[in-house]
Amino acid sequence: MNILLALAVGFGAVSLVFLGLALKTYRKRRWFGTASRTGGAALFLSLAALSATLAASTQGYRSLTREEVAMTVSTIPTGPSAFMAHVSFPDGRDTTYAVRGDQLLVDAHILKWHYWANVLGLTTQYELDRLTGRYIDIESERAAERTVHSLKSDKPVDVVDLIERYTLLALLVDAEYGSATYIEVDRPARFEVVVSTTGLLVREIDRG
Repeated sequence: MNILLALAVGFGAVSLVFLGLALKTYRKRRWFGTASRTGGAALFLSLAALSATLAASTQGYRSLTREEVAMTVSTIPTGPSAFMAHVSFPDGRDTTYAVRGDQLLVDAHILKWHYWANVLGLTTQYELDRLTGRYIDIESERAAERTVHSLKSDKPVDVVDLIERYTLLALLVDAEYGSATYIEVDRPARFEVVVSTTGLLVREIDRG
């Protein structure tokens, strides 16, 4: 269980305690005590809902505390401005994409939270977004065939959408930005796409 889900369960349990206390004071007709305990229950219930929502909406995002490898890509040219990209992820998943272009381009979404959001277990996070091809020639970039492959994970709701809709969540965000990196593919090669708090970079690790 991740820390956000654990917090949701904990806040939910505390809200039940407050509700139990409120019920006791209500039976004794202690109206002020009932109101204060009911308010406490509502507060912790709201915190539980917020933690559960954040846990669901950040599914697919990975915590980032240092530079780390986001994925490894092996490329094999298949023709003029075309190549195959075999992608391996740190969790063991792998897939292969047919790509049109002279260069491999990968982009990601990065979220940096304010320090007080760390209380909810939120640290800098990233999610890979797309893998596509990029043409060196501008006219080709405008007119030639494009290929775009999604790298995002399916989730019930995305935290970025929630941030745009709810001011409370927006107040927790220190910075939200996209980052992209690309490299030319002119021979069989193997690359690492690395992510840090400053963004993405790609480096060749060996030739195929």
